[in-house]
Amino acid sequence: TDESSGYESESADRSAAAACGTRGRQRRARTAFTSDQVCRLEKTFQRQKYLGATERRKLASALQLSEIQIKTWFQNRRMKLKRQI
Repeated sequence: TDESSGYESESADRSAAAACGTRGRQRRARTAFTSDQVCRLEKTFQRQKYLGATERRKLASALQLSEIQIKTWFQNRRMKLKRQI
């Protein structure tokens, strides 16, 4: 079962993990957001710290990202703000 969450998996990571005998769910490769995507995400975050399902869906579609990536970015950004305060 291949789950598509928008993250890119690297086959080298999988083969290295298999060689080491690592079992279970593998971590996905880190998403590299483009500067345009980050700019749009930051602008949206300045207006509202939390997104509802509709806003998240629209933003994900506009930025060609998954809703999970948008949700995670906002969670991480709120934690960054909390650390700065």
